[in-house]
Amino acid sequence: MKKMLLSLIALSLVLAPAAWAKSRSGVVTYEVDLSKQEAGKETKLWIPYAVSDKNQNVTDVKVTGDYAASAVYTDPVNGTPILFARWDKSATSRKLSYSFKVERQEIQLKNLPTKEPAWNRADYAEYLQPSSMGPVSGEIKQLSDQITKGKKTVLEKARAIYDWTCENMYRDPATRGCGKGDVCELLKKPGGKCTDISSVYIALARAAGVPSREVFGLRLGKKAQEDITGYQHCWVEFFLPGFGWVPVDPADVRKAMLVEKLELKDAKTREYRDYFWGGIDAYRFKLAQGRDLVLNPPQAGAPLNTFGYPYAEVGGTPLDFYEPKSFSYKINYQE
Repeated sequence: MKKMLLSLIALSLVLAPAAWAKSRSGVVTYEVDLSKQEAGKETKLWIPYAVSDKNQNVTDVKVTGDYAASAVYTDPVNGTPILFARWDKSATSRKLSYSFKVERQEIQLKNLPTKEPAWNRADYAEYLQPSSMGPVSGEIKQLSDQITKGKKTVLEKARAIYDWTCENMYRDPATRGCGKGDVCELLKKPGGKCTDISSVYIALARAAGVPSREVFGLRLGKKAQEDITGYQHCWVEFFLPGFGWVPVDPADVRKAMLVEKLELKDAKTREYRDYFWGGIDAYRFKLAQGRDLVLNPPQAGAPLNTFGYPYAEVGGTPLDFYEPKSFSYKINYQE
């Protein structure tokens, strides 16, 4: 399965960014079956709930199942919508199906304004704060100051950190899931996946006074029909005063370099670096934001490091969402 997934990812990166579609649409279906989990205990399920914004349109939402109750709530801190379902202790079958149509647009924000207007950092204080795995002081602050030395504006600092991240991090395919994003550990061994690479960028950016945040989503298939169960992805947005939020994805630069066996000096690498600075492809859609999440309704377990995967508890005990087969859930894409 892992080899097949890696092959699919490799195929998705064969074409240069200029040849990628400007939009992508299809039906995404989550199928969750918790029936084989321990019986006689109340079971709860939380799934990131896709909604429309200026870059994606979500329609034809369907939720069915044999749950006792289900509703859509919102994470009050980050504004992430959450599909919640609950099964009583007596339930012998615990199934849920969640599907929707999504059309996603490519984002390409080029020629960003270099003149920085006055802005109030207090308005973006939450995007300058540390997280449990992403400090903004100590060693992180020292490194951030070194990377951004001589840079005056938010744009200059954001670009310097992007370049450093592309040049010094690397993709480690052995990393479980999308990675934990433990920034201190990543400075010792700068290899990981998308959450790891994005987390390093964000910690360095926040330490430099650049408001930034993770975006968690799911990749859309490039075939007419695909199993996208393991296609979770994380990227970054930074706030550019006088302009708005700008996407960057150094993790996908490093993934392309790994899959296509590219070096930093290669022209193709430069193409990817230019593309993912202020741009992201249409083969993904947004689901969630934030770290250290308390869900709504609150989970019994510890705050979630990230919320890109379905999360469930049986009798208050969390299931391992990195193991979809034993959980179990499956996510399909249909063009």
